[in-house]
Amino acid sequence: MANRITKHIPNTITCLNLFSGCVCCVMAFYQLYEYALLCVILSAVFDFFDGLAARALDAHSIIGKDIDSLADDISFGLAPSVIMYSFLSNYLILENVLMLIAPFFAFLIAVFSALRLAKFNNDSRQVSSFYGLPVPANALFWASAVVGYYDLMELIPLWGLFLAIAISCWLLVSDIPMFSLKFKNLTWQDNKIRYFFLAVSLALLCLGVGGIALIILWYILLSVGIWMYSLFNTKVE
Repeated sequence: MANRITKHIPNTITCLNLFSGCVCCVMAFYQLYEYALLCVILSAVFDFFDGLAARALDAHSIIGKDIDSLADDISFGLAPSVIMYSFLSNYLILENVLMLIAPFFAFLIAVFSALRLAKFNNDSRQVSSFYGLPVPANALFWASAVVGYYDLMELIPLWGLFLAIAISCWLLVSDIPMFSLKFKNLTWQDNKIRYFFLAVSLALLCLGVGGIALIILWYILLSVGIWMYSLFNTKVE
């Protein structure tokens, strides 16, 4: 059993996740997108280790689960929303009411991230794999895209950015199965998809910060490809 000190370690790490997410929002408002991305990465690290610590220390709690979801929606829902709100506010010429309202479309990311987290907490299927895009992956995509491809994104028409946001929101709550990077063992037979994904991802990282966004796209495309291949085989049989 966890003692009085160790039982608070997982929740403390979760709070660091939340704190980092809050700092990310501030960095985004000041258009310091590189620091905002760093905060998202830190939040993802804390999000990984809070669960690891809870399992290692046997310090699970209902409160911890609730705090984790709240922290994740701030760090991986609100934070990327604020990043895109800031980007759209600078991108658009705010000359009429429509242009003043348009940047708020970005906050749909926070809304659908909350829906995704609620779905995850109540879906017994999502133990060794995911259904829908994980919120940390979505947040890393938007944060790294703005940092790595800012000039390119300015060339995309407004409807194109809105479509990209809408697609990411749909992916969050979709029932498309997406593989997890959790290794039960290191054998090639059981992990060939993971090894293939990691090999390509290492190559994409050579492209710099923008490579993170490409890795998330690669993850989505690979997951969708596996899903469609499975559907096709099922119909054939």
